[in-house]
Amino acid sequence: MSISVSSDIIFQIRNLSVSYGSKNVIKSADMDIYRHQVVAFIGPSGCGKSTFLRCLNRMNDLIADSKVEGSITYNGMEINNLLPMSLRTKVGMVFQVPNPFPMSIFDNVAYGPRCQGIKNRLELNKIVAEALKKAALYDEVKERLNESALSLSGGQKQRLCIARAIAMEPEVILMDEPTSALDPIATQKIEDLIGELKKEYTIVIVTHNMGQASRISDYTAFFLLGEVIEYDRTEVLFKSPKNPKTEAYITGRFG
Repeated sequence: MSISVSSDIIFQIRNLSVSYGSKNVIKSADMDIYRHQVVAFIGPSGCGKSTFLRCLNRMNDLIADSKVEGSITYNGMEINNLLPMSLRTKVGMVFQVPNPFPMSIFDNVAYGPRCQGIKNRLELNKIVAEALKKAALYDEVKERLNESALSLSGGQKQRLCIARAIAMEPEVILMDEPTSALDPIATQKIEDLIGELKKEYTIVIVTHNMGQASRISDYTAFFLLGEVIEYDRTEVLFKSPKNPKTEAYITGRFG
């Protein structure tokens, strides 16, 4: 079923609730996510940010006893009417801890396209090179493509995981605290990369770093105890929050 929404909106979320068994994790959340924007989710640990993120590509389907209620549309289509693997191709995921496969750098990036049936070596070479370039990694590894991806540094591994997602030609890239395990230099490279990627992709990122959210995002959502307390343009939310709970959190009075 297709629902009419603004062409600028890539995700429309209405009355979203998520529970794990008897525990309610997300409570009646609404949100519109716009194309080619970076959206940051902030809030204390355990407030539902990552759960909400996983709803956008149905990763919560893989969690036992999870129950998702409400409506999420992607490009006007109810995501429950889309095949999960088809949705996850268009809505890629980068996790907190870099998780390269125990294979070569080349094969990591080529893995997804190969699973989609692309076998031609020249075509794979082009896909891998373009994905690595978009992930700002190609110049660092172009002479090492046949080496194990496990030999890369932490920051390089995370950019490789971003390249692996890009190789699937997504529209959206979800990032769950992608820099929390990285040093400041590697973090800066990822932040710079996100600024470039939003020209082609929509980025939704979970971060505990409010400085990072203010630097890289166009919109920010503040989560608390499973509720979206406030969602607005980043400069508005940080400079003139409407909800006292948001102001208390961003000024460090709790969290």
